Amino acid sequence: MQKKNLIFLLTVALLLVLDQVTKYFIHTGLALHESIPVIPGFFSITYIRNPGAAFGFLAGASPTFRYVFFIGVTIAAIGLIIHYLRTYAAGDQLLTISLGMILSGAIGNLIDRVRFGEVIDFLDVYLGTTHWPAFNIADSAISVGAFILFIHLIQQKKSAPGSLPPRQG
Repeated sequence: MQKKNLIFLLTVALLLVLDQVTKYFIHTGLALHESIPVIPGFFSITYIRNPGAAFGFLAGASPTFRYVFFIGVTIAAIGLIIHYLRTYAAGDQLLTISLGMILSGAIGNLIDRVRFGEVIDFLDVYLGTTHWPAFNIADSAISVGAFILFIHLIQQKKSAPGSLPPRQG
């Protein structure tokens, strides 16, 4: 197995297990909407169910539409990530890790959508009464992975204007 593939699979596996284990403990250990302050006035563990996507996107759409839409988008994203990994990530560990992070988050939230019809969120960051939308490990992996990928692509563009990363041969 290539080192790139091993790094990718370890990243996906580690974050996926962490995501699913934390969601299991939230689901079995807290009542829906129960909250445990960790840093009063700033951070709590709060059991929330999100039928939509980030920031409640499509939360008001019919359950059937959401189910088909989110599963379709996730499957397309998985295909694109694997294609990008195979085509452009040769020897680039940071790119490989970022793609693994995004994939693990996509799969983690897909598992929730298939099991529950919605996603378990529990990380509740706020300042006084102003709350950031609750999120989970999968959301964090997607966000951090996408940020790393974005920075990587900008740096690559600066070093080789007008060109894509080299194709794997």
